[in-house]
Parts: sequence; C-alpha cells; structure tokens
Amino acid sequence: MKQNERCQSADIAIGGQGIVLGTDLAIYCTDADGNKQWSAPVRTAWCVKIDELNQVVAAGLGDGTIRWYRFRDGKPLLTLYLHSDNERWVLWTPSGYYDAAPGAEDLIGWHLNNGPDREASYYPAPKFRDTYYRPDVIDLVLETLDEVTALRQANENAGRGSEVATRSITTQLPPTVRILSPGPDTEVSSTTLTLGYSIDSPNGEPVTGVRLQVDGRPVATERGFVPGQKSVITIPAANCVVSVIAENRFGASDPATVQVRWSGGVAPVAQPGLDTRPVLYVLSIGVSQYAHADVKDLDYAAKDARDFAAAAALQKGLLFRDVQLKILTDADATKDNILDGLDWLQKQTTSRDVAFLYFAGHGVDDNAQNFFFLPTGADPKALRRSCVEHGSLQSTVASVPGKIVVFMDACHSGGLMKAINPNRRNLTHDVVKVVNELISAENGGVVFCSATSRQYALEDARWGNGAFTKALVEGLTGKAKAAGSDRITLKSLDVYVSERVKELTGGEQSPTTVYSVDVPDFPIGIVKY
Repeated sequence: MKQNERCQSADIAIGGQGIVLGTDLAIYCTDADGNKQWSAPVRTAWCVKIDELNQVVAAGLGDGTIRWYRFRDGKPLLTLYLHSDNERWVLWTPSGYYDAAPGAEDLIGWHLNNGPDREASYYPAPKFRDTYYRPDVIDLVLETLDEVTALRQANENAGRGSEVATRSITTQLPPTVRILSPGPDTEVSSTTLTLGYSIDSPNGEPVTGVRLQVDGRPVATERGFVPGQKSVITIPAANCVVSVIAENRFGASDPATVQVRWSGGVAPVAQPGLDTRPVLYVLSIGVSQYAHADVKDLDYAAKDARDFAAAAALQKGLLFRDVQLKILTDADATKDNILDGLDWLQKQTTSRDVAFLYFAGHGVDDNAQNFFFLPTGADPKALRRSCVEHGSLQSTVASVPGKIVVFMDACHSGGLMKAINPNRRNLTHDVVKVVNELISAENGGVVFCSATSRQYALEDARWGNGAFTKALVEGLTGKAKAAGSDRITLKSLDVYVSERVKELTGGEQSPTTVYSVDVPDFPIGIVKY
C-alpha cells in the first residue's frame, strides 16, 4: 500500500490460500505469507469477497459498481451497475459485451477521443447492439472465468461459428447531428417550421437517410443528405420537441433535439362544430390455442386480448371521438392476418391519432437472438416461414405517424414445449432486446412489458386473466387515474400496473414500462363519472 492509503475491506480465502484487501486506490491480493500476487486500480473498494471455491473476487466500489475479478491473477471479468431507480441495471465485460434491463442500455457506451483540438465523442451501447448485446456471453463468464472462452462457447451454443467482434468500433460509427436553427426554446406562432441542421458521418460514410420527428413521432423521412440542406415540417399548435436523426449503413444517430414553445394562441378550428378529438386504433392479438402438436396451449392469452380491447373501447366518445378495433385471437391470429393488422394500424393512424398494439401468447428467439411472435399456426422448427418476426413489429412502431403504445405479454420457449408451471408464461431476457429496439429514438415507441428479464408472466384462474392484463384492464377502466385529475396518462397507468401486478403475484412478477427519449407523457383515457 502507498503512503496514506487506507484499507477499507478485506477477505481471506477458504483454506488460507490468500488474502484480498480493498483500499482507497486498489484491490490487492497476496498469498498466505503476505506476498503480493496482483493488484487492480479502483475507486475505493468498500467491500471485497472471495467465493467459496476461491475462483472469483467480487468488489463493491465507490463508483457505484460491483466488479468481479479472477482470483488467481486479478483479470477483470464483469462489471454491474444498478441504477438508483431499482429497475434499471446493466452488466458488461471488459470488451463491451453486455446484458441490460429494458431501457438501461444507454447507461453505458463508448467514449472516443478525437485528438487534443476536438471534443470527445460518446456513443451509447445500443448503437452497437447487434454486435455487443450478448446475454448468452454474460451468462458464461463466471462459469468459464474467461471472456474469450465465454464468447467462443456462446457462439458454439448458438450456432454462430467463430463469430467475434473483430472490427474496431471506430470503423462502424453512426452519424452525429446538430440542429443549427431554430435555437433552444424558440418561440413560434406558425405551425410551419424550418429546420437547419448539420450532419457528421465518420470515415466519410454516406448518409442514407434523415428522420424528422415531433415529440418522438415521425413527420418526414428524407433519403440521403445534402450539406446545408434545410427541411420544412409541420408542428402542432403547442409546445413540442423537434428531433433530427441521421442514418448511415452502421445505424442511426442519437437524436438532435430542440424545444419549441408555442406563442400563437389557440389554433382556430377549421370547421366550427367539427369534433377534433383523435381516434384510437387498437390491434389486439392473443393466441391460446396452437395448431402444432409441440406448442403448449395457454389458458388466457386470447381472453386477455379481448378484455384489453373491450377496456380500450370504453374510451369512445370520451378522450377519443372513435375507437377502431381489430381483434385477432386463436384461429384468426394467423401470420397473414397479423401482418395485415400491422399494415392496417400503420395506414389508418394519422399524426393526430393514437395506436395501441397488444399481443399475448408465445414468443421465441432464434440462435441469432431474433425474436418471433408465434401465431396460431406456428411451427417452432420453421420460425421465419411461420412466425411474425420482430422486424415487422419494429417497422410498424417506427412508421406509425401518431403516438403508439405497445403492450407486450409474449413468453419464451422455456414454456413453449413443456409446462414448467401451469400458471406461468415464461419471459426470458431475450425479450429485452425487442423492447429496447422498439423504444430506441429512431422507432419512438412506448412499451409496457409484462415482466422484467428472467421472470415469469403469471396467469391464474382466480383472476380470469394474466396478471399483467388484469392490471391493465383495471387501470384503463379508471383505477389508474392520475392524482387530482380525471385523466389516465401513460405514467399513471405505468405506476398502477407496476404496483398492482406485484400485489397480485406476491412480488414474483415485476412489469416494466420504457419510453423513447423524446416521447412525453400523454393522456390515453378519461375516467367517466
């Protein structure tokens, strides 16, 4: 230890095979005679612990992380960060392979220096999700005690061959965007706004597209980009957030945003007496009965879809001037019908409207961690041919002009072939990838998910529904009313569903709601007295 360095924690290996000290500046490991074996620089090791097999050292550090090191030589293995909201967490390896809770990917990223005369760049982890989101690798690190071995085994298990992230991050960077005009907190009195922006695409990569959004929803898409180009968009007669997202072949930029304040007063009604309330479009899908002999039937998924649609329909004439329903259950929930339903949702919803997409049933992911929702005729051995791929859900969420909310109660293959528990729908961490893709800035969705990673979505005859849908229906029919208001908003529904599901399941199931960064809270219902 250095002068004035204080020891904050210590642990002795079982059998006296060594001692680990945690100090203000480092973790030190010695042999039984006190001879230094290795050290790792840290920011205050408040707690250190050697596992019972003398394989791993865990340390609670002053930077808010928990880190695992290999006991024999101090090689870093994993780092865990738990957010103070008690919901988000992210776990990663030294090379950047990671697992994360829904909405937590942005907690880590890549910091790239650009030389002494330019500011550094920061790229959140989701920009490289396809390469580095590897929960299967994370699961093997503490078992193999080596990141490279864990990666190799995970690739072999998934049939990925010898796939590794051999390309440098610096060669696969998405663009960055800056809005030049209007400036922050600009006041406007016209619903026509001219945007000026600049785009930097690293390594000379051509910009393949520019997306323009208002409050997180698309208003225009332009292919390619001409330097100095300006875009004219229509904004609502209200305060709003305007965003620009650029794309190249490696992905989409973080959104460049500007807050626009409306100063034009109340917009005149085009036709006096015209009902200007939005329309709610609901696509509700639930599959309880499957045609394939190997796929386990569910008890309440179809009923859940019908009950959810019925609860949403009660808002006709209240918050919404009309509610249009498309309900697909069991025999009607074929792959073709579901894809047609997604097209219907996309085509019917205007920029003034709201769309609900609800689906309950089995879900499964392939070896490449692509998620598939299983329609009634699904063949688990022919996923691409017989199932609805997550890309169809993602493209729908990204292209619906109005606000869109996804309610996701899809389970995983752990409950697909056999019943672990007849009251459980198995939801695995792989669903997290789908959720995080849907709520990314370029897609702009809001997702209510029935359970957090590695939990089961429960259903029970006492409720007559899955716990998630029971709470949703209760909330949408009035119990999720915001305090001091007659409105049900996204956030008030989130709070109600979260607490109600925990109550129903005795804490075994914890639903989660995640938002795209630029999507504000908005009302989705009114309580009728």
